[in-house]
Amino acid sequence: MPGRTLSYHESPLRHVRLDTLVRLRWIAVFGQLAAVLVAHDAIHVAQFWACVGVIGIYAALNIFLSLYYSGNQRLAPLPIACLLAVDIVELATLLFLTGGLQNPFALLFLGPVLISATALPVRFTLVLAALAVACASVLTVAHFPLPWPREDGFEIPWIYVVGVWLAILLAIVYVTMYAWKITEESRKVTAALAAAELVLTREQHLSQLDGLAAAAAHELGTPLSTILLVARELERSVDASSPFAEDIRLLRTQAQRCREILGKLSEFPTPGGPLERMPISALLEDVVVPYRSDEIEIDVVLPSDGGPEPVGARNPATLYGLGNLVENAVDFARTRVEIAVSWSADSVWIVISDDGPGFPPEIMRRLGDPYVTSRRGRRRGSDVPGLGLGFFIAKTFLERSGATLSLQNRTFPQQGAIVRLYWRRSDFERLLTPVPADPPAVETLADTS
Repeated sequence: MPGRTLSYHESPLRHVRLDTLVRLRWIAVFGQLAAVLVAHDAIHVAQFWACVGVIGIYAALNIFLSLYYSGNQRLAPLPIACLLAVDIVELATLLFLTGGLQNPFALLFLGPVLISATALPVRFTLVLAALAVACASVLTVAHFPLPWPREDGFEIPWIYVVGVWLAILLAIVYVTMYAWKITEESRKVTAALAAAELVLTREQHLSQLDGLAAAAAHELGTPLSTILLVARELERSVDASSPFAEDIRLLRTQAQRCREILGKLSEFPTPGGPLERMPISALLEDVVVPYRSDEIEIDVVLPSDGGPEPVGARNPATLYGLGNLVENAVDFARTRVEIAVSWSADSVWIVISDDGPGFPPEIMRRLGDPYVTSRRGRRRGSDVPGLGLGFFIAKTFLERSGATLSLQNRTFPQQGAIVRLYWRRSDFERLLTPVPADPPAVETLADTS
């Protein structure tokens, strides 16, 4: 069936622009070089050239990244995590050469882990945090001493070093968790706004289609009447045994069907009319009648005992949505379509199933969006690309009436598709269902969707 879709949730990979990371690393390069130069001038660092060499290798790696990748390159989480791990190791090497945790710059271990918490999945952040804590732990006991300016030397108490190590550990855990939580909340808000924007875009598509349909009804009325008139005259003038008689008859019936579709554009429910509200069995019979034929059996199955039957508004939008689902089920069924209805005191269910090929698995997740579909129809034969508008419009109309729609294939070895519709009974039975302007206007497009 066209327009089949499933709701699903994915956790997208959070790609990071390499240019952003490279710029941050250049800040680190110049900051480290400045700190080493100042320290060497003040206390004559014995490992000065070793520190410059480490910073030079770090800068060379940055130059390589800038030349190898384009400025707008976005890397996957794993390469970014590897680069952040290099940052931690490079900082640990510098601290090893300049006093270990006695060096006040030891708190910079927090930087790469904080970046990971705001940009990468949790598992990478945990690995980087463990690496930073491991490096800090090693530096508590293994490092070159700082050349303090006092002649008798200066020994920092071990409890202070342990305190620095504990401060780094707590900072990594607390600040990283805090940053991750705030960033995750921001991502959720962004996702919610994106979902709202998608809904508004769908509504805009539908409004545009409504206007297009109204214009089409106005423009096509006269030429369609002319085609129908000529087809009738040809049918009268051609002998019934002529090989063209069947084609002319088909031309007339299809032109008549187009005329009926255009006539629906001006169809609105009459407030207070005798057929404004109908039991659900009558509503479904109204939907099914146009699609009954000798080729496909359509069964409407009602519960034997479900309490009082729900009574709903005979709304063109809802009828169009149900009709589109039934039409597609008939189109793809081999021999039979079943429409099972059930209800309770607070819910209404309609299940439309067929014995056709079912949902195409390769495009199942995207179907239901406008302009994305693939036909494998019984009547149309092989795959025919379509617009996907029929199901898109039907789904939108039904959701406006309060329905929730879910789709699936039958379990092997059975074949076929199942469409489930659920309403809260209060939504189904409310007197006025929201009706967009000219709801069935796009039925002519739905034929190829």
